[in-house]
Amino acid sequence: MQSDRTTCDVLIVGAGPAGLTAASALARYGIDVLVVERHDGISPFPKATAVSVRTMELLRIWGLEQAVRAGAMPVRCGVRVSAHTLIDPQATASSVGYPTDEQALAISPTTPCGCPQDHLEPVLLEHLLACGGRVRFGTELVCCAPSATGVDAELRDRRSGRYERIGARYVIGADGPRSTVRTSLGIDVDELGTIGDVVAVTFRADLTRRLPYTPSVVNAVEVEGASGLFVPTSPDDRWIYAREWHPERGESITDWTPQRCAELIRIASGLPDLAPEIISVMPFVMGGHVATAFRAGRAFLVGDAAHRTTPSGGIGMNTAIQAAHNLGWKLAWVLRGWAGEPLLDSYEAERRPIGTRNVLRSLCRDPVPEGAGLAWDVGVHYTSAVIEAGPGTGQRAPHAWVRRGGARLSTLELFDGHLTVLTGPRGWSWCRAAAEIAADGLPVVALSVDRDVYAEDGGLAEGYRLGDAGAVLIRPDGFIAWRRPGCIGDAGTALRAAVGLATGAPPTPQSGCRLRFLSPDLPQSASRLRSGSGVLSA
Repeated sequence: MQSDRTTCDVLIVGAGPAGLTAASALARYGIDVLVVERHDGISPFPKATAVSVRTMELLRIWGLEQAVRAGAMPVRCGVRVSAHTLIDPQATASSVGYPTDEQALAISPTTPCGCPQDHLEPVLLEHLLACGGRVRFGTELVCCAPSATGVDAELRDRRSGRYERIGARYVIGADGPRSTVRTSLGIDVDELGTIGDVVAVTFRADLTRRLPYTPSVVNAVEVEGASGLFVPTSPDDRWIYAREWHPERGESITDWTPQRCAELIRIASGLPDLAPEIISVMPFVMGGHVATAFRAGRAFLVGDAAHRTTPSGGIGMNTAIQAAHNLGWKLAWVLRGWAGEPLLDSYEAERRPIGTRNVLRSLCRDPVPEGAGLAWDVGVHYTSAVIEAGPGTGQRAPHAWVRRGGARLSTLELFDGHLTVLTGPRGWSWCRAAAEIAADGLPVVALSVDRDVYAEDGGLAEGYRLGDAGAVLIRPDGFIAWRRPGCIGDAGTALRAAVGLATGAPPTPQSGCRLRFLSPDLPQSASRLRSGSGVLSA
């Protein structure tokens, strides 16, 4: 039985971290977004367990930092390597590049968090639902194809077998490494390498209190016949024991019975009386690929559908969330009529090089200095047609503690939901120009140092290289799109051109220096948008 065709603005296939992040970024702007997930709920497995500094910054900006930290595990960053069993107090330590808290707080308002994915996903899901997003579990995508108005998709309810046609203006494939969306679009993948086959055994046991040390994020043991990795995945003694296996030699996953897994865990841990409860046994390939394209018309790929990494270094989930955030706000701005097509093109231009680099990083087994990951995480640099080439552009805006309206904030918390024109103390002409642009209905906010925001250390203008009357244009994701070191004669024309560049909506001959934006053709969401300004309310 087939139902009538229904519609939505954006259909997202997959309710993992990437899909939920993209959906939340859209729903926060009042976009009608529908997420479908073939499983009956979010993943019950821990999967990724490391949340990076930049990902924590994004979660903090959305007000989710404390909810995520509620699931934090008492672990040390890095890898602990024992030449004997897990309980052996003698071991060496190596880094996966994550910074210490001190290193992180020197450039960020937050720190990394050891939090399992099955704690993070419910936090993201709850936020999405609170923002008005819709999620259907037990619903799979059968196929999708371009249509005259966007994308046509066929869904199937896995419980009832009922088929349904959905018409969406855009579709996002967040449906994993074997993405149905990617296959429907005819997009291939570049295989970048394989390390080997691994089997991961998730178990519970009375283990942590019996260790003579605080466990690390990854704990390697070298025991004859049972060498492997122990990864803590929750505060209540849930762990993963992972080790290489060889299906090419005739080994079968059916050989990994609960009894065999329990015995290997006892040997590797050095606790012969341990009674592990085996929760799951899952084989996977330690390999990486990148999609040959992240976009095909009105369809996009995020997460493992776009770039699959190995679990090494806690790279995959963070890459997925950051890419989904990049796409989400851009697509929302186009749907609201605030931006043009070049902004959507910039998603692949900005994120595919980062995804490729991170996949290759995850395949590399060379030691990584402590804190080196900050350069790959917070220090990401974008190059695209919507960012002016020049010193200081294409990078995340610097963090500084500031006061605004009596509240203590990070500068990173000032930019969400709108374009921000940050000026020096005497940047009045830039502020007037920003007000004129905002009067046209575009979400633009001007903030002057020492008038609207006050740095605790007094060095905000210097940190942003504003001088006395300079200005920077900062995107909703906190990246700098344009800067000028001082005041110029026609600030209005210059800023309109900068905004046009950053939104992919350049000035047209018919309108002179004034920007012309597409009609949003979307219902207004008064609960999320301040009347007249289009700026997201707090």
